Amino acid sequence: MQSQPLLPATAPFAAEQITLLNRVMDAVTPLQRHWLSGFLAGYEAAQGGPVPAAPPARKQPLTILYATESGNAEALAGRAKQEAARSGFAARTLDMADATPEGLTGLRNVLVIASTWGEGDPPQRAAGFFRALRAADAPRLPGLRFSVLALGDRAYANFCTTGRRIDERLAELGATRVAALVECDVDYEAPAMAWLGEALRDLARDEAADGAGAVIHVDFARGGEHAPAPDRTTPFAAEITERVNLNGSRSSAETWHLELSLEGSGIAYEPGDALAVLPRNDPALVEAVAKAAGIVPDTALAAALAARLDIVTLTRPMLEAYATLTGEPRLADEAARAAFLDRRQVIDLLETFAHRLSAEQLTGLLRPLQPRFYSIASSRKVVEEAAHLLVAPVRYHAHGRARSGVASVHMADRGHVGETVDVFLKPNPQFRLPADPARKVLMIGPGTGVAPFRAFMQEREATGARGETWLMFGHRNYTHDFLYQLEWQDWLKRGILTHLDVAFSRDQPEKVYVQDRLWQQRRRVFAWIEDGAAIYVCGDAKAMARDVHAMLARVIADQSRLAPEAAEARLDALTRERRYLRDVY
Repeated sequence: MQSQPLLPATAPFAAEQITLLNRVMDAVTPLQRHWLSGFLAGYEAAQGGPVPAAPPARKQPLTILYATESGNAEALAGRAKQEAARSGFAARTLDMADATPEGLTGLRNVLVIASTWGEGDPPQRAAGFFRALRAADAPRLPGLRFSVLALGDRAYANFCTTGRRIDERLAELGATRVAALVECDVDYEAPAMAWLGEALRDLARDEAADGAGAVIHVDFARGGEHAPAPDRTTPFAAEITERVNLNGSRSSAETWHLELSLEGSGIAYEPGDALAVLPRNDPALVEAVAKAAGIVPDTALAAALAARLDIVTLTRPMLEAYATLTGEPRLADEAARAAFLDRRQVIDLLETFAHRLSAEQLTGLLRPLQPRFYSIASSRKVVEEAAHLLVAPVRYHAHGRARSGVASVHMADRGHVGETVDVFLKPNPQFRLPADPARKVLMIGPGTGVAPFRAFMQEREATGARGETWLMFGHRNYTHDFLYQLEWQDWLKRGILTHLDVAFSRDQPEKVYVQDRLWQQRRRVFAWIEDGAAIYVCGDAKAMARDVHAMLARVIADQSRLAPEAAEARLDALTRERRYLRDVY
């Protein structure tokens, strides 16, 4: 049956144009017609012509739910919101810390971006939502349509576990998966954007099929006049202007204070933010890796191994790829690969199972070198166009070989004054000082975890904030390892720092840590919590942060006579209220 004409003969087109347009319009989908409508309106506006009034179209709501620890998931959620708006959705972002499974029951479209932390755990801020979603009494979600993006690191055994479990659980609760789960390694940009495009297309297609039109936004912007901010692809070369080892000469630790010039960078950080450092690999290791692969590198390969490829981290996929590539019989089964993987690196693989590789084969095995993030230890109100970092170089022995951290040793050993390091800003909006300058602030930061709290104190002094402040700092020895000691004691003397508790683990026969000081000061800690204080924790995620969290729950249970489960719920509530904030690594 022939379609009815779409354009009448009186339309302001020639007869052959009307015929052609009718042929095109007769074949397009509803979504394509909406896209053309937005395109033509935007094109006319970009040309400066009049835009005829049109009745407002109903935009379909879309919630972008994210679980973040280091900020990657939150940043992706922000980008997803922008792209969703361009696709005609009324999009909003929602931190899992502020979400409940019950809150999902009234939603239609949800995109989930979830990081996995530590040994397969959800980010701390998302832990309450994660537990409630997996509980037996979680609500059914038959009207929900969703897709999940999982972020992780294949160097860890429980890669992308959080996102995978959320994806499985939403389906179990009756929600409809519109686009398949995508699992991303540390190099997540390309797969994340591909996932987002597919998920938005699937949601828009289903909305069009349901008769719920979406207005498609087309960006006709000609581009701004301002230079883009430094990022991973175009970092800023920051000159090292000062470099001091803060530990005493007899210390068993090593911690470097670095001052970087940001003059001309446009980097405008806030206390709590981090500076991303793009490191360079150890030249000796670059040479050893190339030699183990049987390659004499040319200029291009040498540059890639030095600054663009990770020549340290050994992952399961890399072992599998190497076994397939070389036919190495000793890596034929999963058990053998798992046994070899423990605390070994790329150089161990190439030397233990030696095979001559081409340059293309070697680079194909390696993943991109990732930036390292360092909490900024200064306030711009004090240091202006500079940033201070606190760096503890990682050095250890494993399997008879000396090992070292890529970025930390790069800056500690080769980052001399006058040299430059490539950097860009990593905002951390989840680790900000309270908006109310009168609110009490409890800061718990052993070792390099004290870095952002130095920035906090500089900021509060510069702004005249008079809320009480309390630092709990820990390290090995008082005499050799009290980082920024004179500054803390000066702030304490002048009343800018109200309380200072220290825990030097090796100054007495029994080990003493910051969590022990929390217990000793439990009455005051609980009184501060009851008085509305904000609690900040920064430092090691595997041990310190877990122990401090457990002690805070114990303090709450002891002082309020709550059951352990109720004390945990109180900490969850403090997290949602932005009064329990962590920056752990």
